[in-house]
Amino acid sequence: MSELRRRALTSGKTVSRKARAKPESGLSSTNHSPNGSPGNSRAGSRANSRPGSRYASEDEFASDSDNDDIMTMSTNSVDEEDDVGNMWAERLQDRITELQDRKRSSVQGREATLGGYNHLLKHHFAQRQLDRYAVELIPVLLRDIKSGSSDEERLRALKAFTLTVLTCSSETVFEQALPILKAACYDAEEVENKVEAIHALCIAVTYGGGSMEAAEEVLDFLLEIIESDGQSVGATDNGPVVTAALQAWAFVASHLDDLTTQSETAIEAFIEQLDSSDTDVQTSAGVNIALVFESARDYEEETGESVDMQYNQHRIMTRMAEIVRGSSKSVSKKGRRNLRANFSSIVTSLERGKGPGYSTAGRSGPNPHTGGSRTDEQGDFREFGYREKIRIYNQFLLIDTWSLHARAEMLKTLLGGGFGIHYLENPVVRDILSDAEVEFISNNRPRK
Repeated sequence: MSELRRRALTSGKTVSRKARAKPESGLSSTNHSPNGSPGNSRAGSRANSRPGSRYASEDEFASDSDNDDIMTMSTNSVDEEDDVGNMWAERLQDRITELQDRKRSSVQGREATLGGYNHLLKHHFAQRQLDRYAVELIPVLLRDIKSGSSDEERLRALKAFTLTVLTCSSETVFEQALPILKAACYDAEEVENKVEAIHALCIAVTYGGGSMEAAEEVLDFLLEIIESDGQSVGATDNGPVVTAALQAWAFVASHLDDLTTQSETAIEAFIEQLDSSDTDVQTSAGVNIALVFESARDYEEETGESVDMQYNQHRIMTRMAEIVRGSSKSVSKKGRRNLRANFSSIVTSLERGKGPGYSTAGRSGPNPHTGGSRTDEQGDFREFGYREKIRIYNQFLLIDTWSLHARAEMLKTLLGGGFGIHYLENPVVRDILSDAEVEFISNNRPRK
């Protein structure tokens, strides 16, 4: 097991200091999924893979409403067909065979094959079916990424590579994939291909056998994209590319215990991006600032050594408030609303040393003498606390650190409507999110 993945899965960020300090309870963070598949309980819920979070509510990942490619259908129709005779596994085997045999394939045929392969991997945990083929498939996918006959073929090959590594993590993929993925970042003509190459790179270094040194080099590469507003990869002033680099930086950084080496240069770049005209870039930059300060707090708590951030938190918070007040009317109401909600969460985090989605609003506690409520002056005011949650079937995942937030956002982006099933069945995804506290829902009320 590579050094980076070993630390990601067995120590450091994956098991938070807060979690390690808690007494043992009946619910282990790695042992609370129901036995078997949830089956038809997935109907009626909706998925959301958009960037950003909805504080004081929950993202729901119990069904598929994505239209990510031409092969995507509703989850209900897929399940009804797949559950009869395990037909999805048979179709996956057909797609694998088609990927391996390119002699008589056309461009359109390869695009369709990759689309079907991606759909099946996204909506089913297929490690058992894929394990013996992964070593042969990775070179095929990398060849398509490098020299596919169309932009669409290369795009779907990038997605297929990422989903394959998330399904069957590897200790040998990163070294062979690195030059091809970086070349895709530089050479792709379509913005979406550059974005997917960035996503693939961050998954390859964390779960494809990358070392700690390799992760730091990837962080430097991503920071170049951010500092140059995308120019370093031929996407000058391109919001989606810069946003992808910011989110990928946060995902990789969340696997490192010590960001002191990267923090000074990185936070300067993030502060500059607060002035972007793209609200997604601004939000992602703010999240990364919060992540860096959180890492500094954790480092000081663990080592007792002070971290000099060189930046005044109050000035950063003041700048965020100015941005929200002065947001252009050209920005949609939804964009301004999301920016305001996210910046409010980040400011609270910096002021209070909290994670994302923390609400300082609350209610008075009960008065045992009257049956009514205590007043605030009686000192029993209860804050609502952490409100960012992800609902998966009959459980909530509580997102209470920026490290966990970065991981969850990346997985939601990559897996879309398949996030729920991968969380329940895929040990790699479960390990990535093993920090999250889980609340089960009983009689429509959550219980820990």
